[in-house]
Amino acid sequence: MPNTITKIEITHHQLPLDPPFPASWDTQPRTKFPATIVRVYDSAGNVGIGSGDAMYGFGDYQRYFIGEDPLDLKRHNAVLSNIEFHAGRPWPMDVALWDLAGKIRGEPVWKVVGGVSNRIRTYASSGVHRPVTEMVQVARNALEAGFPALKVRFGRPSLDDDLAVLAAIRAEVGARLELMVDCNQGWRMPWDTAAPWTLERALDVARELEVLGVYWMEEPLHRGDYEGYAALKKRTSLRVAGGEMTREPYEFRELLSRGCLDVFQPDCVCSMGIGGLKDLAVRVVDAGKIFTPHTWGNGIGVLANAHLTAGTVGTAGAHFLEYPLDGPEWSLERRDYPLLAPVRVDAEGYINLSDAPGLGIELNEDVLRRTQSRVATFA
Repeated sequence: MPNTITKIEITHHQLPLDPPFPASWDTQPRTKFPATIVRVYDSAGNVGIGSGDAMYGFGDYQRYFIGEDPLDLKRHNAVLSNIEFHAGRPWPMDVALWDLAGKIRGEPVWKVVGGVSNRIRTYASSGVHRPVTEMVQVARNALEAGFPALKVRFGRPSLDDDLAVLAAIRAEVGARLELMVDCNQGWRMPWDTAAPWTLERALDVARELEVLGVYWMEEPLHRGDYEGYAALKKRTSLRVAGGEMTREPYEFRELLSRGCLDVFQPDCVCSMGIGGLKDLAVRVVDAGKIFTPHTWGNGIGVLANAHLTAGTVGTAGAHFLEYPLDGPEWSLERRDYPLLAPVRVDAEGYINLSDAPGLGIELNEDVLRRTQSRVATFA
């Protein structure tokens, strides 16, 4: 008998955070870290695992997958694209299906998507607005850990405060560490009604960042401001990054054709899944741009994006992959609590992927039982 999908299981979890995590892009400090785990079972006894958005309401759509061939990944991705139009982001399901496919084939996902490389170099991605002296220590820690680059978040009470942090870090590390700046203007939390920057505001910030030798300027405008991005690109020497929450293939075509971005950052657990992004990654790099996903979530998302990026374009096409790390509020143990062991980097900042089938995920079932919840929210 042919192998088919037999069951889909979705569970929600919340890890209490004490101290809370004051994410720079969220006006409300986070007292819990939610995780949604998706398990897809087949009739041969394999289980694929994914994580990402909460998947509320996905039970209404499970019937479109039960009884189907688990290896028909193109079909599944198309169905998930339709579901996203009608409901929320269902892409943890796509990740679970790719994990399942790798297990069925006996191959790691990085090989299945292209096999370019089994490793990808990362950059340390900070998330907290700390005082100048503490941010300088964050940079020192990144250097000592072997990271080649660090991302700093803007959004303090004044631009002068942000620039003081960046200037102090540059004075400390010199050219030993590449620095990225995330302006966090592409989207907002549901309750945050602040308007995004105008083109002129973004240009003013870009002029300051040019002086400080920033590697890229991330999300300086709203994600849909194609005209603004194209104009900004023509008027700054900086690389411009964005697209982490952009959803539709046509939107990425617009961003490419209009010359909006140098750096494309879609996250496979939030946008288009591994199945949708594997071809986009190649198109982006073929166009002379950089493909390097956003990965701010738990270690399952980090692994999924690492397999996707290493397997399709490698470090040559990505330059760096985001590695969220900003202890003590955002430690590896907190970030990766659904896993038996955190996803770590080596002494040069590389994630080295194994030949284990699928994504190589090992869940910490004891922790997941203790943290199980009816909801997946930050408070």
